[in-house]
Amino acid sequence: MTQDVAVLGAGMHPWGKWGRGFVEYGAVAARAALADAELDWRDVASIVGADTVRGGYPGYVAGASFAKALGWQGARVTSVYAACASGAQAISTARAQILAGLAETVLVVGADAAPKGFFRPAGGDRPDDPDWQRFRILGATNPTYFGLYARRRMALHGDSPEDFAQVKVKNSAMGALNPYARYRKRVTAEEVAASAMVADPLRLLDICATSDGGAALMLSSMEFARRHGVPEPVRIRAVSTVTPRYPAIVLDLPDIATDSAAAVEPAGETFRASIAGAAYAEAGVGPGDLDVAEVYDLSTALELQWYEDLGLCGEGEGAKLLREGATSPGGRIPVNASGGLASFGEAVPAQAVAQVCELVWQLRGTAGARQISGARVGITANQGLFGHGSAVIAVR
Repeated sequence: MTQDVAVLGAGMHPWGKWGRGFVEYGAVAARAALADAELDWRDVASIVGADTVRGGYPGYVAGASFAKALGWQGARVTSVYAACASGAQAISTARAQILAGLAETVLVVGADAAPKGFFRPAGGDRPDDPDWQRFRILGATNPTYFGLYARRRMALHGDSPEDFAQVKVKNSAMGALNPYARYRKRVTAEEVAASAMVADPLRLLDICATSDGGAALMLSSMEFARRHGVPEPVRIRAVSTVTPRYPAIVLDLPDIATDSAAAVEPAGETFRASIAGAAYAEAGVGPGDLDVAEVYDLSTALELQWYEDLGLCGEGEGAKLLREGATSPGGRIPVNASGGLASFGEAVPAQAVAQVCELVWQLRGTAGARQISGARVGITANQGLFGHGSAVIAVR
């Protein structure tokens, strides 16, 4: 039995700070995906919404909120939450419904209206919440964590602030070509170096913003796609949704402690490496088969880490890969042709869906000025708080 599901449509609402509700952004993206698929909302058998915890009651029931905005029509409904991995979890849920025969057509929607500034913990005392703990005990806001990760790379691998700045330079050049990006201006290394210091060694332009935005995908069974007149659609071949293993010898959010490696043999790979590894195993491909990748560049230093975790290069070689131009358009494996979070900012439940939208356009050959020539296989990767790893592999 094939494990592929077809992507019939992809749609987005532009990222920015629009001052409206997330449901509006999601509905716009959903209608765009439906139009792209040449389907009517009444043709959709199921809708899966990626939740936003900042949307109050509607955010926690995002699937039904989007269904109501589009017009009640009786579709099966699901809402999922996995922090930054919510969109990938929504795609995984939709894919499972299709492969199980529960629905032939599933609409996946993620959208958010983010607060200004970095994300803060919700109010109240929650000592069993690792997110609350790292804010209240360590004062480790997201930028603090990003800075610590950058410092680790500098200490272990010799990366420099200049290397980090080049990630922003690369991604901003692609974001300038993307009509959905919030920041559509090329940035120079000098401008990165002149921006305010936020969490040493990372400056303001090294760290992604918080944004409003929405993204949607119209998925179907392969049989439905053929009946619909799309015999060779972009296909989702693998979705990885993995958790860490103990002992965690490389600390990662939200953990602030680790098991003893003296008592338990460490896993053969880190959590982040296992995210891509599970997707490769399911899809039957490897890093050498990739033509394009979309990774969660919460900070410039974290993008370099993803190069290694995806197996695009060896440990400690991420900055070298960047300097060689391998991850730029025209290079061996372009990364973040969309412009990445550097150009979009975080709209948490939407971004993993948006990553797949970019793969769809790249594999179709319809990405316009940012098109990567000959793209046939692509991967997305991100990591949600509380141990939500996610990666999606799409093929054409």
